[in-house]
Amino acid sequence: MKLILWLLALFAAAVAVTLAAKHTTGHVLLSVPPHQLELTLDHFIIGAIAAFFVFYFLVRFILGILGFNQRHRHKKTDEMLATGLKAYFEGDFAKARKNASIALRLSDSPLVASISAVIAARSADEMGETTLRDQYISTALDKASRDKSLCQITQAEFLLKDGFYSEALATLKSVYAGGGLQPSAALQVELLAQQQAKNWDAVLELTEMLAKRASTNKAVVKKLRHDAQIENLKTKASDLQSLNHYWQHISPLEKMDSKLSVAAARAYITAGSCTSAHQIIEQNVPITWDTELIELYAECLDYHVNRQIECAEVWLKSQPNNAQLLLTLGKLCTYCELWGKAQSYLEASLSVEPGQKAHFALAQLNEKLGKHDEAMNHYNQGLKLTLKQLS
Repeated sequence: MKLILWLLALFAAAVAVTLAAKHTTGHVLLSVPPHQLELTLDHFIIGAIAAFFVFYFLVRFILGILGFNQRHRHKKTDEMLATGLKAYFEGDFAKARKNASIALRLSDSPLVASISAVIAARSADEMGETTLRDQYISTALDKASRDKSLCQITQAEFLLKDGFYSEALATLKSVYAGGGLQPSAALQVELLAQQQAKNWDAVLELTEMLAKRASTNKAVVKKLRHDAQIENLKTKASDLQSLNHYWQHISPLEKMDSKLSVAAARAYITAGSCTSAHQIIEQNVPITWDTELIELYAECLDYHVNRQIECAEVWLKSQPNNAQLLLTLGKLCTYCELWGKAQSYLEASLSVEPGQKAHFALAQLNEKLGKHDEAMNHYNQGLKLTLKQLS
């Protein structure tokens, strides 16, 4: 409608100028050396108007062709990207790489170029074409004028996959340099890189950040945190002061976790602090009845063994058929040279559940009592059970 009104206005103006020109005398001299052209004023005006319309429609025609080409280019780019994405999720990585690479070449949008490059690179990576994979990412980074985070995160992921966790962390620093809220994908890749670097404090810090994100799998983050805490306890076993400080800052609820308690008890035993290890075991066994904790109670023995026996016998009232608890009591009594009680507990453990550890403990007890035949018999039975488990 606007175009029609403009055309009507232009034609009206042309008519008005033409009518005015009829009552106007004069000439126009056009000089383009060495040629000259003399026109009457009315002819000049009509010619100028005609030239204007020719120029106007010529420009519109050229712009129309350019716009058509641009629209066709965008349509082709979108089509290649969409089919590339579909092929990628269908597992047709050759087609996905081909179509995404075409979209990357045609695109003049940094965002579309980044997405295309990531699909092409991931497809190439699935086919083991690492050189081509890196070229796609490099091309997209060159095209991206500002936001390069998607390609940088993918690049860091590839570096991490190849075992270069230091380089991956350095790449992620470029992502973080932009400031603002960091993408969850970047934090997840950094978490994996810190795992490879065995930097467990950093892993724990990242799990705290990810746990607050609505887009993360809380169960996975919780397990990663749990595993990092166990590894952290192992690394701090060489420094008792550091171990104490770390264990004290773990929440009471987390301290009730049996696997975490086992890791802490082992760390304290390694650090030579039997008292702390026993306290952890004594606090958690009546809650979890974890067999590893009960087994650790017979390690790192000192002058408190008699008190440990009393404590374990209290537990036995609640768990009279606990084979591991009976075995632990047998070991504690053996250490205190309570031969009769030791033999009774070890044999009771075997009657509940035959195990090579109970047989070996009885064999060692019989050796101390000079009963070599019985000792050899238990060694043989323990060996048979061990071989059976290995087969």
